[in-house]
Amino acid sequence: MKEFQGKDIRNFVIVGHGGCGKTMLSESMMMNGGELTRMGTIEAGNTLSDYHQGEQERQVSIHSTPMHLEWDEKKFNLIDAPGYLDFVGEALGALAVVDMALVTIHAVNGIEVGTDQMWSKTSEIGIPKLIIVNGLDREHTKFDEILTSAREHFGKNVFPMQLPVNSGPGFNQIVDVMRNEIVTYKTDGSGTYTEKPADGEWAEKVEALHEELIEYVAESDDSLLEKFFEEGTLSEDEMRGGIHAAIQNQTMIPLFCTAAASNVGVQRLMDFIAKYGSSPVDRAKVTAKDFVSEKDVDVKLENPETVIQVFKTISEAHVGELSFFRVYSGKVSTGMDLYNTTRSTSERFGQLFIINGKSRTNVQTLNAGDIGAVVKLKDTHTGNTLCSPKFKVLLPETNYPNPNTHTAILLKAKGDEEKISVGLSSMHEEDPSFVYRVDSEIKQTIISGQGELHLKIVLEQMKRRYGVEVDMIKPKVPYRETIRAKGESKYRHKKQSGGAGQFAEVWMRIEPKQRGEGVEFTDSLVGQNVDRVFVPSVEKGVNATCNEGILAGCRVVDLKVEFYDGKQHPVDSKDIAFQIAGKHAFREAFLAARPGLLEPIMNVEVRVPEDHMGDVMGDVSSRRGKIMGMDSEGNMQIIKAQIPQAELHQYATTIRSITGGRGLHSESFSHYDPMPKDHEKKVISNYKKEKEEE
Repeated sequence: MKEFQGKDIRNFVIVGHGGCGKTMLSESMMMNGGELTRMGTIEAGNTLSDYHQGEQERQVSIHSTPMHLEWDEKKFNLIDAPGYLDFVGEALGALAVVDMALVTIHAVNGIEVGTDQMWSKTSEIGIPKLIIVNGLDREHTKFDEILTSAREHFGKNVFPMQLPVNSGPGFNQIVDVMRNEIVTYKTDGSGTYTEKPADGEWAEKVEALHEELIEYVAESDDSLLEKFFEEGTLSEDEMRGGIHAAIQNQTMIPLFCTAAASNVGVQRLMDFIAKYGSSPVDRAKVTAKDFVSEKDVDVKLENPETVIQVFKTISEAHVGELSFFRVYSGKVSTGMDLYNTTRSTSERFGQLFIINGKSRTNVQTLNAGDIGAVVKLKDTHTGNTLCSPKFKVLLPETNYPNPNTHTAILLKAKGDEEKISVGLSSMHEEDPSFVYRVDSEIKQTIISGQGELHLKIVLEQMKRRYGVEVDMIKPKVPYRETIRAKGESKYRHKKQSGGAGQFAEVWMRIEPKQRGEGVEFTDSLVGQNVDRVFVPSVEKGVNATCNEGILAGCRVVDLKVEFYDGKQHPVDSKDIAFQIAGKHAFREAFLAARPGLLEPIMNVEVRVPEDHMGDVMGDVSSRRGKIMGMDSEGNMQIIKAQIPQAELHQYATTIRSITGGRGLHSESFSHYDPMPKDHEKKVISNYKKEKEEE
């Protein structure tokens, strides 16, 4: 494989809603580029990019898969990204390292929630976009409606570079607006085509659009704008020079027509990317942090010192861990030593690869702007920056969305604790949008992700890779116990049954504190009734009871404890006696102080289309939630609410169900509130039943 310089590289990702044909678009490109002799299909499970077992079983993309090809003397590094919201982390990792996004829209379904989400993420990152209306060979396509909708959603500067002539089954003709011609594709899937000048009504349509295109192109360049005003038109060569600039500053967002499964329109799209698409030269400067001073520093494409960032890691049988990276400056070669500034370790680069699905091609060197992979790095993970020891910088890491689906896991086989620990850690390193924690308060391992399917896929991968099986169970809610009034007690502990005796008497008062202030232990002992050496013993007993809970086995919070008096025995009083007396005195005082339960309340934001607002707000009320405010963002409404955590299990699934898959939610902890009495009684009685069964 020959080496490519930045100006001849095109790094792009194919994004969009699930099922809009992204994988088939990449498959078609790979065949046109000569990397495949024939295209696979989703149904047969033999596409180049969807090669993992889970992808073939479910017929959806789960991983973002980097691939490469040569076209028109340019190197295409393309990434096929998953479209389902559960795997948004994969798409975000890919978006962070490319120079352009191909936003794909289903020719029948039109703009969907995944389209909107990927558009806004791409806009946040600030990379140019092309729109592809794909699947125009299906029944009931609606190109004109989609074009109108795209302009409403994404701006009036969405411009059709092509128009479909005969969309629907048998689709094979496209009008090329820039060249004023009709392109007719062969129906054998080869992608070959013939061209002829547009005539009749198509010539009229194209002429009007051609003038519009000239205006967009002129807007992107002051010198072209002057020429346009002087001459009223631009030649094709002049226009070609301005199209690249118009795409870079997005004064124009080109829209293309394809039927990827039958390889119609794909070659002309590839021609356009090769001629006008973004290259690393268009993003020749990236802002990073200096490793020592933490000041902003520019990483420039022409800088001879090497800077790379790992955007994805996977662990595969027979290969081990594979780290995918982009070179931002300098070059990477086999045997090179680089410094991992994220983890402050050194790494030696072994075999370098360029990847096409599961096939790997060895390369010796990758230049600035290129994308590749390396095996078996010691301590490097997704998002890490590696660079020359002379130029230590930290590139910004990708921001992944907070998880919105949580479940507890239970091991099926005892003795697999170490396997599960290694497995969960490995899964998080590969996919930072998946997180886990061992919650000591509720004594469960909680896994969190972007949806139920996301969590199921992670657990399936763990089972295949580590041979560990778990059940998903409903997580316990970390309720808290507190008091609403003052209480006091006097408790005597006396044990006299052979051997050394035990004696301690503790007098205690408790009172409520403000929410969030925790437990405060004080003593106000006077005189000689109790030696002060036993104060820590009583405190230890109180703290143990606070951790164990009294009403429902939940942590006790927000109260003040005062150990104000008691009695001791010259021989039988000892540490353990005062610990036990402290525990029981606290328990009695707590039960006398109008105890109750607190429940965690979550801040919830739900993004929904306007026509589903009523249903979502009704559902919030049914979950004991309060609407805190409303906002709008484009054509979506944002409902802000506070909902008890106990009511949010599988909420992501409910929201998607209510909104036809178009709603999204995020949640974060807000505060603790007293529970309603009827719910409190249920929690306490369930706890008592569990204790009896034990």
